[in-house]
Amino acid sequence: MFILIVLLPFLGFLSGSLFGRFLGFGVCFTTTLSVLCSFIFSIICFQNILYQEIVYKVVLDFWIFSDSLIINWSFCFDTLTCVMLIVITFISTLVHLYSIEYMRYDPHVQRFMSYLSLFTFFMLILVTANNFLQMFVGWEGVGLSSYLLINFWFTRIQANKAAIKAMLINRVGDFALLLAIFTIYATFNSLDYDIVFNLVPLFANFSVTVGTFAFPVLDIICIFLFIGAMGKSAQLGLHTWLPDAMEGPTPVSALIHAATMVTAGVFFAW
Repeated sequence: MFILIVLLPFLGFLSGSLFGRFLGFGVCFTTTLSVLCSFIFSIICFQNILYQEIVYKVVLDFWIFSDSLIINWSFCFDTLTCVMLIVITFISTLVHLYSIEYMRYDPHVQRFMSYLSLFTFFMLILVTANNFLQMFVGWEGVGLSSYLLINFWFTRIQANKAAIKAMLINRVGDFALLLAIFTIYATFNSLDYDIVFNLVPLFANFSVTVGTFAFPVLDIICIFLFIGAMGKSAQLGLHTWLPDAMEGPTPVSALIHAATMVTAGVFFAW
């Protein structure tokens, strides 16, 4: 059931992208139903974890095995993750329902609904990842989906400009997040959440000297993570892409503004 929460929106995306020509308007119902089922499963998982006080770790397989760097394709389901899952799937379900009527007469409604499901899938990857690298995959996937959705009406010049602007400004935050990931690996020799969080107290006084200045490593990592969240959440100078995102269909703005900002801001702040 845990894996289904993440995979169902992706199956909805596949139904629209691969079989949209055959399903026609029925893609709206398959994608919406997949996200709705993911929302129901998220509530069930939250109840189980809340009552049992158990953290579930689901390891699918090895992803990267290079010297001391071992990355598994794994998922973590704790109370924080389940709360975010409920928020994301609930908002996405409402956006899908609204889009059924809003995009009814658009000739490319199948592609639009597929992009919405893809967006939801990458947001779920972001919050359920059990290591920083897998989280970055979801992070970049959200950026890709934002570009596709903002540029949905690609024949409009302003939509093209808005999508490119959003992609470029988000690259600033993505670069800062990459620097944070590199610093985390150089410091802790691992990217797994459990290992890094357990080792944090041991590096509380660890610093890097540059010239005559000493910079605490943990502060540097937190600053890079904060800048990354700033880019995705459109804050403090990295917000200029946000008004232009209205060039996409209205449901796009609702999903990007509500779900993405909640995911990037609250999840990293915690």
